[in-house]
Amino acid sequence: MFTGLITDVGQVTAVERRGDTRFTIATGFDLETVAIGASIACNGVCLTVVEKGADWFKVDVSAETHSKTTTGGWQAGTPVNLERSLRLGDELGGHLVYGHVDGVIRIVDVQPDGDSQRWWFDAPPELARFIAAKGSVALDGVSLTVNSVEGTRFGINIIPHTQEKTTFQHLKAGGVVNLEVDMLARYVARLVETK
Repeated sequence: MFTGLITDVGQVTAVERRGDTRFTIATGFDLETVAIGASIACNGVCLTVVEKGADWFKVDVSAETHSKTTTGGWQAGTPVNLERSLRLGDELGGHLVYGHVDGVIRIVDVQPDGDSQRWWFDAPPELARFIAAKGSVALDGVSLTVNSVEGTRFGINIIPHTQEKTTFQHLKAGGVVNLEVDMLARYVARLVETK
């Protein structure tokens, strides 16, 4: 489980394609404190550390994960938002993020909004129904508040700090991001459907 507060932007340094795909990711994390088998959210995708060195770790990504996320497009040089999993007693500053990406969505527009930027995204109808104004979403693992919803489109603001400390600095209109909808919205919708 995660919070959606990014603590490092790593970089893919190697890609090995075989039965699954093995990625090597460079990081500033103290990997002495990361166990083999630990979970790290990589652009919002919960992945398992299978090997590590002083400043890198490796993860395996299955075809199923590629089909639901942006991992299929990762290559050497791709920047990746990183967050280590929560430990008991950690501050929960974002919202509960599980690392279970629901799908890939397109960035429709980016406009200045004061010192911040207003970003618009288009979600497929089956996911848009879980997105509400003032609710939470995780986009490439970043916990964000939804500002407004218009049909299947929704808008968020990215403050300068988030722009500088995450992969949002590399994204633009026409690009894609991983979307994880809020788990509470998912369960409320499920309860309403079964009545």
